Amino acid sequence: MSEPLSPELLSALATAAATDTLLVALDFDGTMSPLVDRAEDARALPGSAAALRELAQIPRTTTALISGRALDSLRAVASPEPETLLIGSHGAETWTGPDGAPLELTPSQTEILQRATDAVRKVVDAHPGTLLELKPAGVVLHTRTADAETAEAAASVARTEVSSLDGVHLSDGKNVLELSVVQADKGTGLESLRQLVGATAVVFAGDDVTDEHALKTLTAPDVGIKVGDGETAANYRIESPEQLVQVLEELVTLRRAGARA
Repeated sequence: MSEPLSPELLSALATAAATDTLLVALDFDGTMSPLVDRAEDARALPGSAAALRELAQIPRTTTALISGRALDSLRAVASPEPETLLIGSHGAETWTGPDGAPLELTPSQTEILQRATDAVRKVVDAHPGTLLELKPAGVVLHTRTADAETAEAAASVARTEVSSLDGVHLSDGKNVLELSVVQADKGTGLESLRQLVGATAVVFAGDDVTDEHALKTLTAPDVGIKVGDGETAANYRIESPEQLVQVLEELVTLRRAGARA
């Protein structure tokens, strides 16, 4: 059983829920879904998925997922509602509706991405337990299923191998090293969604170091929530994805009350 939400967080949620136009944006892995060894096995906790669906149906309320996953991977594991906006690949991919333009790389970016992919593939072949993930604008080294010594060595070698490639941007996450040919982060992604929907308040929750880019963009009456341990720019912290269910259910209740008022 999760701990009850703090009075301070409950108060902040009430203030945000009373805003005119609310954006509820969430990271997926480690936030809506517990972390798992195999990325394809991740699924949102049923309570969080249900609450996000309900929020999407409330007037003047927009829901979004902002993930490091590629959009196709995010759709596969999250099964988002049609109304839910999507930011993938840490901001490099965006889905804001059927009229949105897909990500297109330049010939130079395509060549650099291929060279980075070849480098990471060599690292994975030489370091048991590590995995490679391909994305439209990047390649990811996963080390969660490797022992600690191997994981550290693999990440170090990967950094060295791509250090001479101009146009490759490195991003560290929990047991991942991502190499992208598009410079983007979750902060710019969140700000683009805020402007798109005209949000007067944002509720954002995330667990990883990559979520800090988004958390640092928030100002009152926004609500930033860190899920789990670690340094953070968030004003509020919860212990786990299970406790996020409480956050979202509380937000549904508060927002519905405001919509009826």
